Amino acid sequence: MAKALRIKRASAPLEGEVRVPGDKSISHRAVLFASLAEGTSEVEGFLDGADCNATCEVVRRLGIEVEAPSPTRRVVHGRGLRGWQAPTQELDCANSGTTLRLLLGALAGQEFSAHVSGSPQLCGRPMGRVTRPLRELGARIEGPDDAARAPLTITGGDLGAIDYVSPVASAQVKSCLLLAGLYAPGGVRLREPAASRDHSEVLLSAMGAPLRRGELKVSIRPPREGLKALRIEVPADPSSAAFLLVAAAIVPGSQILLPGVGTNPTRAGLFDALRRMGAALQEVSPRDLSGEPAADLELRQTALWATDLGGREVVRTIDELPILAVAATQARGETVIRDAGELRVKETDRIATTVSELTKLGAEVEARPDGMVIRGPTPLVGCEVESHGDHRLALALAVAGLVAEGETLVQGAEVTGDSFPGFAAALRSLGAEVENA
Repeated sequence: MAKALRIKRASAPLEGEVRVPGDKSISHRAVLFASLAEGTSEVEGFLDGADCNATCEVVRRLGIEVEAPSPTRRVVHGRGLRGWQAPTQELDCANSGTTLRLLLGALAGQEFSAHVSGSPQLCGRPMGRVTRPLRELGARIEGPDDAARAPLTITGGDLGAIDYVSPVASAQVKSCLLLAGLYAPGGVRLREPAASRDHSEVLLSAMGAPLRRGELKVSIRPPREGLKALRIEVPADPSSAAFLLVAAAIVPGSQILLPGVGTNPTRAGLFDALRRMGAALQEVSPRDLSGEPAADLELRQTALWATDLGGREVVRTIDELPILAVAATQARGETVIRDAGELRVKETDRIATTVSELTKLGAEVEARPDGMVIRGPTPLVGCEVESHGDHRLALALAVAGLVAEGETLVQGAEVTGDSFPGFAAALRSLGAEVENA
């Protein structure tokens, strides 16, 4: 049953400390990679959200035991690169594009066939960007529109080699091919047009994979002795932290602290953009968590100014662009987001849905083919808005409601649990007036 979130204008500044859930991207990879390792891996700080739990369930259907001693801990009993078993039922990736695309890479090297599917929304997303190079590598893949969409049937086997130039900067494409490379004696070499997030490279290297990296290049070959099991500590998700940071940046008088947030440079575009807009955002107590940089993030509300964001910076900010648009509605001047056509093939067309829903609230925002233009500062007025089944849009609209006059009702807000379970409680702990409706 769909649930709504009712947001009242914050009666006081947002203040306090709150822990953000674990990094979604790393949680996916930790469980999936650990299932291919030799022995038992422990994942601490796991994101107990719908998408990451879909990865756990898929791995279980491949014969791997995954324990959940607590909501944020997973214990994965890996059986090696050849330890997956032929599934007796469909591998349901639910609504998770990361699960589906990365899974295809590892399935390409297996000696069995598997049927992979997901929600209607997921089956509408483009898969040709991974099925085409996997076919070149030697996998057999069948599905709608010449395997450009799920559901897909993949038959692995003898893989060759590939030297692939990706047309898009995508960590999912890169990670898919790196996983396939674990089974390709000739090796996988990939170049992308801009540097996408590198969590797969960090984790695979720590597990002993023979991986080499350049600025925009990465290559991998099968490991001689398999992948090592690890204890993995997952930092707090910078994409989820972004929503609380922007909330504090636009609610007058706010000051918040978010401990242990991942600060990987390939994910830090939103942090850089906020600082450029004038936000007083500091990184305190920097440290290393299982090879990933992290820090406590402290933000104090100050006046914001418009910015321009495009080019390679978009790759580092792609998931945070809806919430950046919310910040821009309260910034002085005209903010331009460009080179972000990838937004149109996310859970929704995030350009169209962000523009339509912010416009309902009174924002001056204009869609462009590859981005949007936002003019501010603009007073927002509370009303009923719709998530369109997109967790990041639902989160962004809830934050916008904090500075809207009157009440804002976000319909379909249950999808916030895909990436930020406990979001409403986190806002309430900071002083916001938020309730389930």
